[in-house]
Amino acid sequence: MKLDHSALVAAAEAALKHAYAPYSKLKVGAAVRTDSGAVYAGCNVENASFGLTNCAERTAIFSAVTAEGSGVRINAVAIATDPAIPASPCGACRQVMSEFGGPHCAVIYRGLDGLVEATLKELLPDAFSSPI
Repeated sequence: MKLDHSALVAAAEAALKHAYAPYSKLKVGAAVRTDSGAVYAGCNVENASFGLTNCAERTAIFSAVTAEGSGVRINAVAIATDPAIPASPCGACRQVMSEFGGPHCAVIYRGLDGLVEATLKELLPDAFSSPI
């Protein structure tokens, strides 16, 4: 049974209004829900030195870690874009989601035919994990 993620999607849509995207013109907002039930949002922040840009998904996750500590667990991530185009999370974001969410974390994003919900395991089947 799929959960209702409409509030999480709405939080991601609200966050994208704060995005700083003067180079790509693609504003992205993300919201994560932790096991505590709290929701944390983030937006993309670009930089003229593109390697210093941070994605919305990682911004939201880092906000959750800041608020709840290093043991935070994320059970869902929603992503919104302006313009509204198909946009699944990048590989770096998928790996960070894996670090704090695990394989069953729900990821909601816009696909070709509307919103898609997938598990992180479906999006990143062989996630890197630390041997420590």
